[in-house]
Amino acid sequence: MLHKIDWYIIKKFLVFDVSENIDDFMSKDVPLKAIVFDYYLNFIPYFANLFSGLFTFIAVIYFTSKLAYNTEIIAILSSGVSFNRLMRPYMVGASVIVLFSYLLGNYVIPPANKKKVDFRNTYIGTRKAGTAHNIHQQIEPGIFVYMTSYNASNDVGYKFTIEHFVDRKLVSKLTADYIKWDREKKKWIIHEFNIRTISGYTEKVTHGIEKDTLLNMVPQDYQVVENVVETMTLPKLNESIDNLKLRGVNTTDYEIEKHKRRAGPFSAFILTIIGVSLASRKIKGGIGFHLGLGLLLSFSYILFMQVTTVFATSDLLAPWVAMWIPNILYGGLAFYLYRRAAA
Repeated sequence: MLHKIDWYIIKKFLVFDVSENIDDFMSKDVPLKAIVFDYYLNFIPYFANLFSGLFTFIAVIYFTSKLAYNTEIIAILSSGVSFNRLMRPYMVGASVIVLFSYLLGNYVIPPANKKKVDFRNTYIGTRKAGTAHNIHQQIEPGIFVYMTSYNASNDVGYKFTIEHFVDRKLVSKLTADYIKWDREKKKWIIHEFNIRTISGYTEKVTHGIEKDTLLNMVPQDYQVVENVVETMTLPKLNESIDNLKLRGVNTTDYEIEKHKRRAGPFSAFILTIIGVSLASRKIKGGIGFHLGLGLLLSFSYILFMQVTTVFATSDLLAPWVAMWIPNILYGGLAFYLYRRAAA
């Protein structure tokens, strides 16, 4: 359920985003229905999940502070209930949030993000068609392709080579002046090619002018679509990572997204422990001090997550390390505060 703070943030974001995109919407004659239902409506689950940890943290601090300043927590602890037992309902609630956040982030939100990306591709155009150089990929086990350059605007790859290895031995090699994608047949057309077939110590060379072929690659492999990893459900994301690794393509962005979806929900446990540990004792400054300290910690966590993401993108840290470092460090802080509060 979305509360006032959720709608407030969403409203502020939408106002800012509309001002940023209004020129594109008007120049491309984008239908109002598509803007509302395909673009902005799909931001709601995304932002609800993105800030779920923050909202949980603030909620925990707020109502725990009220319990503490009404001396209810003192009464509970004085009755013989340990601090560990007091934490049980908090952790149960955090478990529910973690589960829902994980399911939303991996299975519900990606299809919504796909509608947003499709909207931008259709009406604004974020697919970048350009020229890639020196392409070397394994498209299937034992099958490697090489292209000096690939022009994505007309789907043509120049100085094309495909090599087939069996038990690490080259059995055939095709070289061609260029290869072009036939958009009607959905096939690759190889032009001006030579094929070397190797069998033991014998070699056969054949020449051809034009040849249709099916290859485990498509033009989209050489076109850049912004935020495409956000549109993939977890099974699709894992499949894409395996496929790209097979081809020798950098998977950093995909790995970052995968581990972010795991580390993000888990933060609800850490922030809940920190929130309860901070707010369960009366201190000078009251609820306002608790909320201020809680906001500082939560926003520092989000900022730290962004910083480590940059390190992962720059290949300075492994994606899984970068995504879990904030949880590890703030988990240590949570442990310290918890032990201090329970003492």
